[in-house]
Amino acid sequence: MSPESIGWAASAILLATLSRQIVTQVRDDSARGVSKWLFVGQIAASTGFVAYSALVGDWVFIVTNCCILATAVVGQFVTWRKRRANRA
Repeated sequence: MSPESIGWAASAILLATLSRQIVTQVRDDSARGVSKWLFVGQIAASTGFVAYSALVGDWVFIVTNCCILATAVVGQFVTWRKRRANRA
């Protein structure tokens, strides 16, 4: 197994896990237990990792970190909507 195939497999596992978490959040009617800073931190870190990955030219990490950034943005949006709906 090549190092790149290990990286892609690890990326797929991580993204499946994060996607499942988003689905769980969407199905839960509240945003209790989700830190306000979780997705803010994840967005900031992922943005830095995307830049780093692009600078070193590693496609596994470029794609993975872009997808992780997207899950953070979606997670932040879902949490914001749930909290807003619960206040109304």
